[in-house]
Amino acid sequence: MSDTLATPSTALPSWLARWRQFSALTKPRVVQLIVFCAVIGMLLAVPGWPSLAAWGVALAATVGIWLVASAAAAFNCLVEQTIDSKMKRTAWRPTAKGELDNRHTLGFAVLLCGAGMAVLGFWVNVLTMWLTFATFVGYAVVYTVLLKPATPQNIVIGGASGAMPPVLGWAAMRGEVGPEALMLCLIIFLWTPPHFWALALYRCEDYARAGLPMLPVTHGNDFTRLQILLYTFVLFAATLLPFVYGMSGWIYLVAAVLLGAGFCAYAFKLWRGYSEALARRTFRFSIWHLSLLFAALLTDHYLDPLLRG
Repeated sequence: MSDTLATPSTALPSWLARWRQFSALTKPRVVQLIVFCAVIGMLLAVPGWPSLAAWGVALAATVGIWLVASAAAAFNCLVEQTIDSKMKRTAWRPTAKGELDNRHTLGFAVLLCGAGMAVLGFWVNVLTMWLTFATFVGYAVVYTVLLKPATPQNIVIGGASGAMPPVLGWAAMRGEVGPEALMLCLIIFLWTPPHFWALALYRCEDYARAGLPMLPVTHGNDFTRLQILLYTFVLFAATLLPFVYGMSGWIYLVAAVLLGAGFCAYAFKLWRGYSEALARRTFRFSIWHLSLLFAALLTDHYLDPLLRG
């Protein structure tokens, strides 16, 4: 694709339309979940209710992580613009449509990443800054450039960077990475494959047309459904670790069991008989599963000590 805008100068969109184009590059809905998990990690790292100073650090960490995550999303749009243009799910992106050129997109990503790194380095701590930058490299370079076009295990291996938000949040408040943060990281790491493979099942033609070796493309529908089922079982076990370790109490355990059973039920139905509608419902439920699971962790963090008296 040319590095020049596809539209003539006389037809340039208004400043509001241009702002919306840059905003779309940041994949707001994806970044929201990333930031949400990071914030949960921050709050769980603080015993009791955070002090005013702790809230200040949490705010700075949230802004910094949001900026760097948005930069990674924009860089992903830059690298995958040709692939995105071939897929119905992503053909609307400004880079895929040629509405933003490479120079503007790269500059935007660098600006966001630099600003986020500065916020984390000056107002949070150096550990969080470098961990966040490593996460950026893991997603934007290792996953997007190296793994995604090369192996059907791209989601599994690349999921390590996507699992880092609670670790970043924990490091922001504690200045270290504890076992509790690693357990949260493991949960997201195991959640990522069944989440994305459910999407890949009903977007298989899109991925095949784009030339991406996603699991349904390389190994077929049946094999992918089996992998989703097996991963949900392992994920279910991993979600019990915070309770077993003593990080959480009964409120979280009940939520983890109910949500895990629900996810396994969806995966089992999908394994027994495929339909696009069921794959879509499984994908949507997976988002609710992770969101509610982490919300339950936070609820338990504050309510369980009160219930124990």
